[in-house]
Amino acid sequence: METGENATRTAHLARTTRVARVARVALVGDRSPHVPAHRQGPRMLAALPDAGGPVVEPYWVGTAEVDARELAEFDGVWLVPGSPYRSEAGAVAAAGTARERGLPFLGTCGGFQHAVLEFARHACGIADAAHAEQQPEAEELVIVPLSCSLYRQEGGIRLVPGSAAHRLLGAERATARYNCGYTLAPGYLDVLRAHGMRFTGHDVDGEVRIAELPSHPFWLATLFQPELSPEHEGPHPFVRAFAEAAARVAAARGA
Repeated sequence: METGENATRTAHLARTTRVARVARVALVGDRSPHVPAHRQGPRMLAALPDAGGPVVEPYWVGTAEVDARELAEFDGVWLVPGSPYRSEAGAVAAAGTARERGLPFLGTCGGFQHAVLEFARHACGIADAAHAEQQPEAEELVIVPLSCSLYRQEGGIRLVPGSAAHRLLGAERATARYNCGYTLAPGYLDVLRAHGMRFTGHDVDGEVRIAELPSHPFWLATLFQPELSPEHEGPHPFVRAFAEAAARVAAARGA
């Protein structure tokens, strides 16, 4: 048994050589080789270290396999594109777990839609909030078809000055890439705002494209797919910021 000076030296060595805990992020979605975002999102995460970003380990979690207690053990949750999901309830539960537990959250395309759906149901009290893709005849359609489809489209977006999206992109305008057919119904904007959601990115016609929760450590949802950015541009700032937030959670848990 070591005592005195030797024990102190050993304890110091253990502290200074301790390996940092690698962030584990859940990619919640129904993985398919036919969905471009499912291929490019993990590649973008893998490219982060070469771009000076953190190392993160992504794990796929199917929407039908979501368990809130298990998901809470991850350091971040990315609700990826690919709707209609096998389980709408699972996708909504994933967004709710991240929001309620303060876990870094990124929702893209279908992830945006279901994160907004979760917030409408559980933060705003709209219990019957529905998605037109699953329940087209529902009375409380919070997510509705786009007036013009955005499948395989790109377009300009404007960022609200001072928002997290504006800070991360470093500009008031950017180009967004979509593969989407649904969006937030305008009639619900006010109630969502009243409960703390902020809409910080819009297309040229003023339609919502980015949502944030300023009260949350990191919560960002985009109707577009940042993971479809060209590889030569490097990891998208939103993906990098999500990974950095997850790394902070991992560091805090491993301290």
